[in-house]
Amino acid sequence: MSNYQNMFTRVQVQGHLHSGIPLPRGDEPRLGPPMFSKLLGRFGNAQIGPVYLGSLGLASLIFGLVGFVTIGLNMWASVDWNPIQFVRQLPWLALEPPSPAYGLTIPPMNEGGWWLFAGFTITTSVMLWWLRMYTRARALGMGTHVAWAFAAAIWLYLVLGFIRPLLMGSWSEAVPFGIFPHLDWTAAFSIRYGNLFYNPFHALSIVFLYGSALLFAMHGATILAVGRYGGEREIEQIVDRGTASERAALFWRWTMGFNASMESIHRWAWWFAVLCPLTGGIGILLTGTVVDNWYLWAVKHSFAPAYPEMWAPIPDPNR
Repeated sequence: MSNYQNMFTRVQVQGHLHSGIPLPRGDEPRLGPPMFSKLLGRFGNAQIGPVYLGSLGLASLIFGLVGFVTIGLNMWASVDWNPIQFVRQLPWLALEPPSPAYGLTIPPMNEGGWWLFAGFTITTSVMLWWLRMYTRARALGMGTHVAWAFAAAIWLYLVLGFIRPLLMGSWSEAVPFGIFPHLDWTAAFSIRYGNLFYNPFHALSIVFLYGSALLFAMHGATILAVGRYGGEREIEQIVDRGTASERAALFWRWTMGFNASMESIHRWAWWFAVLCPLTGGIGILLTGTVVDNWYLWAVKHSFAPAYPEMWAPIPDPNR
């Protein structure tokens, strides 16, 4: 037992296959017979299936597929339908938003119209998936915490592609579809508005991003560290005292001065993760609408030092 390390040694415990609690009247049936996979079990004791897709899930997948294919076909057309060049240049290909000349109007399809169409279908897909997630939680009698966590990510997505372009009066302010073009847009956006590093909401977003990673790593490591005492079976720790939970709490009181409980660590992680896109979206929303240059804003508000003057003006010989 002392040599057991479950970071590397995955013990797969399998119970009886379970199709889930009975569905409410009027719900559609679940899809697929349940099964176990030894390979996937190396990552977790996951039962595969059944899946409840429902009408909302099906509609979400259809809209998402239409948007995905629209982006792919436009990228393929940009390399003259050459499959080799499509695969080779895929990371650099893009579906760009309309030019500034069109403002918020609907442009021709080949001049940004396809970007609007793809954005509409993908946004519809995301919103339908959120609604499916919310209604499934309610049907199971759960809290809706997962749906609202997903909504935080949707907020940032909508700020980048819809809300901020509306406030700026042009679809051209939105992010292109594509891998490197997306990254290029981010770099150009930061340079254009005086470096996002001086945006305090961007700073908060990074704090919550790194904080989420730290909390996740701390929680995961703690449970793995007491796995030899059944620490991953949290429900058993309620009645089996003096083993995993107490050791984990004692360890963190020794090393950190305080400890989170089995409940509060998840509350900490939820808030840190949710606040990352929320604060990031606020920072993006203020950029260009309220603040035109974040560096000058930071200097004015003593958030950043001013650069020293590296040159002296030439005196006027006529004076």
